[in-house]
Amino acid sequence: MSKRARLTALLGVLAAIVAVVVVITLATRPGVVRAAPSSETEVSAGTDDCGHGWGDDGRTLGGAASFDVSNTTIAGIEVYLQSVDTQKVYLDLESIGAGAHAHARVSLGSGRYRFVCLPADADPAHGPTVRVGPAPPGTALTPGIVPVTRVDLIPPAQAYGAWVASRLPVLRQQVAAVAADAEEGDLPAAKRDWLTAHTTYETLGAAYGAFGPAGDAIDGLPRHGLTGFHAVEAPLFTGGSAAAAAGPARTLVSDVDTLIARFPKAQIDPGDMGLRAHEIVEDALRDVLGGAADAGSGTELATIDANLTGTIQALEPLHGILAPRYPQLAATEQSIAATQRLVEGFRAADGTWTPLSGLSTAQREHVDAALSETAELLAPVAAICDPRRAP
Repeated sequence: MSKRARLTALLGVLAAIVAVVVVITLATRPGVVRAAPSSETEVSAGTDDCGHGWGDDGRTLGGAASFDVSNTTIAGIEVYLQSVDTQKVYLDLESIGAGAHAHARVSLGSGRYRFVCLPADADPAHGPTVRVGPAPPGTALTPGIVPVTRVDLIPPAQAYGAWVASRLPVLRQQVAAVAADAEEGDLPAAKRDWLTAHTTYETLGAAYGAFGPAGDAIDGLPRHGLTGFHAVEAPLFTGGSAAAAAGPARTLVSDVDTLIARFPKAQIDPGDMGLRAHEIVEDALRDVLGGAADAGSGTELATIDANLTGTIQALEPLHGILAPRYPQLAATEQSIAATQRLVEGFRAADGTWTPLSGLSTAQREHVDAALSETAELLAPVAAICDPRRAP
């Protein structure tokens, strides 16, 4: 599995998946902005007039509300609609340009709310508190969420980084064993130890972004050229001798040494923690289950099993953040566990795995469906953990 940076594209998809932010339509420039429909409330978004225009008498009706939010500053701005009492955000309008408008809809229940305006280079400005009355019976209310800040994500990133650092010496011992087996000409031992080392590496998926070029050298996809684990895999599992894998195995040990030397200076981006948990399973679906990550061993299901373990490890330090924010967290964890049990059902008592080519169509579809469900449940984790500014 190689480093991939798809944050922008993924979050665009996630905005439609996780219901923590209402759908918004941003207008372009003031000159082409249509007049706000009569049903919309015009609201100012600036440092001195934040929230002006909504509930000017301090009260308004509950239920559905539509806003035309206008940036009155000379720079970009982000705008929240926040509960004063719970600090939950019910509307998040990002990147409203100078003089531009954002049209948004939200459905609020009774409580006290305010607009919060966050200029790009200034402290947040808080609008006046507005008391909202009860919503009409049967109204589907917009869910709110307490924003996750970059500061919130630093401890989980540090905890995860420490776990990865503790696994790298184990990985080094395992790849050294593969090299020793190959030099001794012990093909069965080299195959067995290769699988052990490879699955260890595949549990570290949330750190790939911090591994840099060393990660690509260790586990780049075979279609990009055989390097690292796959350069060892090919001769071991496609009719070659153990001796033929000795050179690539020594190179692999050297690459792992480079990773160990550089990792203490690397940084796991706190903003990537939630994204990586989803991305691990997404990559397993596309690359591993799609057959693009195999160089002859037929151990794709072992890789997927390790990927799911890696997903669990990536989620664990985020549990305190997600538990009060994501109602489907328990279902997500259950889905990961169920998918892992399904995959592990294709491992024999002697430790060997059924290759993808050995699965029936129904079995392949079952694995695909289970992984897809897990990926779908993990998608909101990335959106929830996308760092936002504190109101």
